[in-house]
Amino acid sequence: MVDPSIRQANVSDSAEIAALCALLWPDSTPEEHRAEIESLLKTRTCGSLPFTTFVSQDKNGRVTGFLQVDLRSHADGCDATQPVGYVEGWFVLEEYRGLGIGAAMLHAAEEWARGLGCKEMASDTWIDERSSLKAHQALGFEVVDHCIHFRKAL
Repeated sequence: MVDPSIRQANVSDSAEIAALCALLWPDSTPEEHRAEIESLLKTRTCGSLPFTTFVSQDKNGRVTGFLQVDLRSHADGCDATQPVGYVEGWFVLEEYRGLGIGAAMLHAAEEWARGLGCKEMASDTWIDERSSLKAHQALGFEVVDHCIHFRKAL
């Protein structure tokens, strides 16, 4: 049974999703997030591949979380011969955590990916994000790699 508080986002949800994105990714403003979100929700693609966002709502219709998912041609640790569903962003307001909302959005994203022929889901998180690691593992994800990225200005 699908949780009725979980649904695919619409362009009209852009401002609320952008505010949550700014909490997850504070290096960008809500306005910057909103421009990107509106484009993604209008086209339902990221580049040339399918993309969608699922949101959770409280009983008053307020967006309390989001999960962005797209299709990738490959992902670390996954079968390289098949596309994979990829969790690009996943956030639930703190006061709504521990209630199964993140899991319900992930299950909706998994169904979406299955509908596109995927047999695997992938995701990533920052190496020091313990709560994200715990959430992923609690929902069946396994760690396939640890990576530190470098850059050097020239």
